[in-house]
Amino acid sequence: MTRYVSPPPVAGLEPTLPSSWYRSEKVYGLEKERVFFREWLCVGREEELPSPGSHRVLDVLGESVILVRNRENHLRAFYNVCRHRGARLCRPDGATTGPPIAGGIAANRIVCPYHQWTYDLDGRLLAAPYLTTEAGFDKSAFSLYPIAVETWGGFVFLHLTPATATPFAAQAGGVPERLRRYPLSELRIGHTIEYQVAANWKVICENYNECYHCAGVHPELCAIVPAFKDRGGSNLDWERGIPHREGAYTFTKSGTTRRRPFPTLNEDEQVRHKGELLYPNLFVSLACDHAAVFILRPRSPLRTDITCLFLFEPFELEKPDFDPSDTVEFWDVVNRQDWVICETVQEGISSRVHERGYYAPMEDFSLDIRRYVLERIGDAAPAGDSLAGRSVADSL
Repeated sequence: MTRYVSPPPVAGLEPTLPSSWYRSEKVYGLEKERVFFREWLCVGREEELPSPGSHRVLDVLGESVILVRNRENHLRAFYNVCRHRGARLCRPDGATTGPPIAGGIAANRIVCPYHQWTYDLDGRLLAAPYLTTEAGFDKSAFSLYPIAVETWGGFVFLHLTPATATPFAAQAGGVPERLRRYPLSELRIGHTIEYQVAANWKVICENYNECYHCAGVHPELCAIVPAFKDRGGSNLDWERGIPHREGAYTFTKSGTTRRRPFPTLNEDEQVRHKGELLYPNLFVSLACDHAAVFILRPRSPLRTDITCLFLFEPFELEKPDFDPSDTVEFWDVVNRQDWVICETVQEGISSRVHERGYYAPMEDFSLDIRRYVLERIGDAAPAGDSLAGRSVADSL
């Protein structure tokens, strides 16, 4: 099989992936199988399943997943598929259409609504009516299809192909160490915003990874963090964190807040901003008093849903006058600017003349998505950058 090879730089600029890779159903299908179904995916926060028996039914790139906390308070996950005839065991969260049906999760059991096959919260088959006494019927052969679960920093990660899963620590790389002083596992959700973005997930990752666009797209953000617009946002020290303007130390319109800084931060982290992208679908942006978290949920080559969680200390959340609006309103402005510019990119690269883009030198980190994707699908995806061996743009 021929492996896709990136073309050489042009005029000193590194080429992006082919534009077709941001809109192709075939490439998206490969990404589902080779990226999203073979990597650890963030799906939410541990606090969303607070006690034994708590559960959620999730749509993970078209696969229905049951995430549940078992009797021992451990998280477990399974494909939402009965081992008998394949019926859905649980209806999706918020589903209200159609007549009510029996089954689902209750009393520490998962019951299929079709023939009442019953499983425990570890996925083991407990009962199959009129079969469990039959000679040769082995219940242990009919456990639910498992999905691996890991947690870090209060986040829940799933691996939909557990037999081939590498340790989560290998995928997380240096992120946990770099953020070790932020009390992520102790923070709680103070506000949530759901966005629908008409852009490919890779466009959104590339946008998050560079600040070349910040001066033109984010005037409010650059007023708080002028370093984002200096020299096109180049030479930013993400390891140490990015300084705010004089007198500012957090992401609000004023650059200040009534909330206290996390007590565990060092001196730099109390006044600098840090950000991490944990591929393939988690962005974490950290101020001294809150974390803004973005969980990407690709829906098609042309659409990505994004859950934005705002995390705060319980110390602050429990105050009678707790109000996250200073941070939420600021971030919502910045977010919407990003989503609109990503949608304009998606629209532009859909033109027949645009076969690929180029990375400016200050966009070096954006090359990560190119390398990341090529390593996983480069031997199977189409080149997609020419027609009959001839560039469309060159033919005009």
